[in-house]
Amino acid sequence: MRFLMVTSFYPPHHFGGDATYVRQLSNALVTRGHDVDVVYCHDAYRASGGQVDVQATDASSRATVTRLTSRFGLLSPLISQQTGRPGLKARALKSLFERPYDVVHFHNISLIGGPSVLKMSRAPVTLLTAHDHWLVCASHIFWKNDAKTCDGRQCLRCQIKSRKPPQLWRHTGQLARALENVDRIFAPSAFTRQALLDQGVSRPISVLPLFAPAAFDELAPARPPERPYFLFVGRVTRSKGIAALAALFRQRPAYDLRIVGDGDYLATLKTACEDMPNVIFEGRMDQEDLRGLYRNARASMLPSIAPETFGLTTVEAFSQATPAIVRAAGAAGETVTASGAGFVYKTGQEALAAMDRLAGDAELRAQMGRAAQEAYRAHYTEAGHVDAYLAEIGQPAGAALFERAPA
Repeated sequence: MRFLMVTSFYPPHHFGGDATYVRQLSNALVTRGHDVDVVYCHDAYRASGGQVDVQATDASSRATVTRLTSRFGLLSPLISQQTGRPGLKARALKSLFERPYDVVHFHNISLIGGPSVLKMSRAPVTLLTAHDHWLVCASHIFWKNDAKTCDGRQCLRCQIKSRKPPQLWRHTGQLARALENVDRIFAPSAFTRQALLDQGVSRPISVLPLFAPAAFDELAPARPPERPYFLFVGRVTRSKGIAALAALFRQRPAYDLRIVGDGDYLATLKTACEDMPNVIFEGRMDQEDLRGLYRNARASMLPSIAPETFGLTTVEAFSQATPAIVRAAGAAGETVTASGAGFVYKTGQEALAAMDRLAGDAELRAQMGRAAQEAYRAHYTEAGHVDAYLAEIGQPAGAALFERAPA
C-alpha cells in the first residue's frame, strides 16, 4: 500500500514524541514492503523556536520525505494557526494529495494546515492520530492560562492569557466539517479517547497505544551505576512538572536526577538547580544513548501536571526493563497501573517514598523491571503495534472504504 503521513514536525526538525512516532511507524511500514511518504513544515519548526539547521536530515528515516518551506517564512505556519487552513502551503499539499495513496494518515496538523487540511485527502482511507489534545484544546494539553491544569472551558480568555493568538475558527463549525473526511481517529489511551468523546468528537475512535522500537534483550545487560539515578525524558516545560520534581531531589542528595531534553523552561530550571550537583542536565540525546540511560535508571519519572495523552517515555523505559514513577495526570498512569511496573503518585511525599523503595530494594527494582519488560512485549512492541494498525485499516468498515471511488 501507499501511505502519506502528514505532520507539522519530523526529525530532525521536531520537539518530541509525535514526530518520533511518525518516523518509527513509517520505518516499520517500509520494512513490511509498503511505500511511505512524509510531508512536514520546516517553517513550523522555526516558528516554534527550533534551532536545527534547515539542511539537516534524519539518516534513520526510510520514508520519502517532503519538507515544506515558504519564502514568507514564519508567516506560513502563523496563517495556518490563525485560520485553520493550509494557506501558503495549499498548492504544495494539493500536489501531494493528488497522488494515488491508499492511506493518508494525519498526525500533528496544527501548523501544517489546521483542521481544513483534513478535507484535502482523497485516499480511500483517511486516519488521524490524536497525539495531544489539540482537537479540543487550543493549548494542546489542557493547560489553562499557561499556569495550571484546565478546570473549566474559558478558551478565548485562556489563549490571550497564554500569549497565544486567539483561534477564532475554533468557535465555528470548521473542525466538525473537516473531521467528516476522517474515517477513523486513533487515540493512544482510553483517557484520550474519552476526552475526545466528552468534548463532542463524533468520528469513530479506536485506542491504539504507541510503541517503543527496541527490546531490552536486544541490547547489553544493565550495569548499576555508582550512584542511583532517576531519569526524566521529555520537553522541559512548566506543564511537565519538572520544577517540582527537581525540588524533591533537595531532600534526596544521595540520588541523581538526570534530565534529557530541552524546552522553554530549561534556562529557568538550570538557574533554580545551580546549587544542586545531583540534578544533571544531559541535553538532547540520540536513541541509542538514551536506551542505555533508561536501562540503568532506578526508574523513569513522568511528573506531568497537565493531563498526558499516553506517556511514551514510560513505554520506552519498559522496553529497557525499567519501571516508572508517574504523577496521576490524564493517561500517564494507565500503563503503570495495568502492568504493576512502578508507582503512580499524587503528592511529592508519595513520589519520594516510591523513589526510596526502588533505590533501596534491589529485588523490588528487579521484580518491577521484569513486569515492565513483560508489559512491553505484550502491548508495546513495534510488531504488535503495526499488526494492530493494519488490522484497523483492514476492518470491515475499512475494507468498504477501500472500495470507495476517488472523489
